[in-house]
Amino acid sequence: MRSETLQPSPDRPILEAENLVKRYDGAAANALDGLTLRVARGRIMGLLGPNGAGKTTAVSILSTLMHPTSGQLTILGKNAAGHLRPIRAVIGLAPQEVALYESLSARENLTYFGRMYGLKGPALQERVAACLSAVGLTSQADRRIAVYSGGMKRRANLAAAIVHAPRLLFLDEPTVGVDAQSRALIMDLLKGLQREGTAMVYTTHYMEEAESLCDTVAIMDAGRVIAEGSPEALLARHSEADSLGELFLNLTGRTLRD
Repeated sequence: MRSETLQPSPDRPILEAENLVKRYDGAAANALDGLTLRVARGRIMGLLGPNGAGKTTAVSILSTLMHPTSGQLTILGKNAAGHLRPIRAVIGLAPQEVALYESLSARENLTYFGRMYGLKGPALQERVAACLSAVGLTSQADRRIAVYSGGMKRRANLAAAIVHAPRLLFLDEPTVGVDAQSRALIMDLLKGLQREGTAMVYTTHYMEEAESLCDTVAIMDAGRVIAEGSPEALLARHSEADSLGELFLNLTGRTLRD
């Protein structure tokens, strides 16, 4: 279901975050400290950073699950604070932890989430079938999530995030712990969604994924963006690094964070 009231001008980004700050009660420092970014239609923004850099907090705020301490979030031309219902109708989120009902089958999970977004009847059945097919789970669709492998759960998690055809998709480490075949399928699916115009915010610890998938990456540390640009532009500005992974370590250090 897509709200007809959320129609920004074609040259305006789908997602606009301005100086977002998040400080948790009792914390000595901001978890998010002045995040500013923009994501246009059909573009993928990668958020990279060591553990504790603020990536998950950023995704929680950008996807409207958490309120910032200060700053402004605009999605499809509307201030998120005052338009939560229509904005959430066009957002998809594949969280870091698999957010599915394990006692239900993949088909039942997708049907449930599709109904929550207002889909019903043949349109719902068609979307559920299409998403199951897109993640390679058609033949396993009626098995309980509890018996799925890690890779199958990740793919079902992604299918649930896109069942309502969101215009803005958030993916928080969607390939962590999956096999090479599942990772390849997820990458191909995301590239297909990008061609269709879906905007995405993507967090990952896999630098090769960010380098091949993301139009722009923002490297975060201590709640701040310390470098931003296309992978090619970042490497051109930092000629001492031969890869995005090497640049990441140069900027954030090699000290263990957990």
